Amino acid sequence: MVSSNEFKTGLTIEYEGNIYQIIEFQHVKPGKGQAFVRTKMRNLRSGATIDYSFNAGEKIKKANIEKKKMQYLYNTGDAYSFMDMESYEQLDLPIERLEFEKNFLLEGMEVTIISFQEEILGINLPEKVTLKVVDCAPGVKGNTAANATKEAIVETGYRVLVPLFIENDDLIVISTLDGKYNSRA
Repeated sequence: MVSSNEFKTGLTIEYEGNIYQIIEFQHVKPGKGQAFVRTKMRNLRSGATIDYSFNAGEKIKKANIEKKKMQYLYNTGDAYSFMDMESYEQLDLPIERLEFEKNFLLEGMEVTIISFQEEILGINLPEKVTLKVVDCAPGVKGNTAANATKEAIVETGYRVLVPLFIENDDLIVISTLDGKYNSRA
C-alpha cells in the first residue's frame, strides 16, 4: 500500500480494478476543507488518461509492474513476435495491442515488455527512433512561409510531417512519445 502523500511521477497503482501510471500529481491544501492530491493517470490496459482527486493520506494499492527487455523479431500478419534476450523464449502480441507502437518497430529493435501478474500490458519503445524516408514529395522552392512542412512516409509505413529539405532515403529521428519529426539523423 502507498499513501497518496507519497505519489511520484511514474508510480503505478491498482485502483478500481485497473492499473494506472501517475503522469502528473499536485498536492492541494484549500483554505477551507480537507487537503487532497489531484492526479492525472494513464490506464495501462486501455491507454486512456483520466483526472482523479484522492484525499490526502488515502491508502492505495501499489501495482508491481514487471519490465523485461525483449527483441522484436517479425510480424506474422496478426501478431508481433518478440524474443527474450536471456532465455530465448518467444512471445506473440496481437496487432490490436500495438496500434501506435507498430509505426516505429523495426526488426531487431530492443523494446521493454511491461506486464502485471502475467498479464502483458504493452511495450515501451526507445524515446526516439531513426527511420529511413521511403517516399516524400520534393520540396518546392519559394514555399517557405513559416515552418513549411510536407508529408513523408518512413520504412514502417508511418506518415510524418517533415521540413522541406528532407528527401527520399534520408534518415530521420522520430519521437515515439508523440510520433513527430525530431531531427535528421
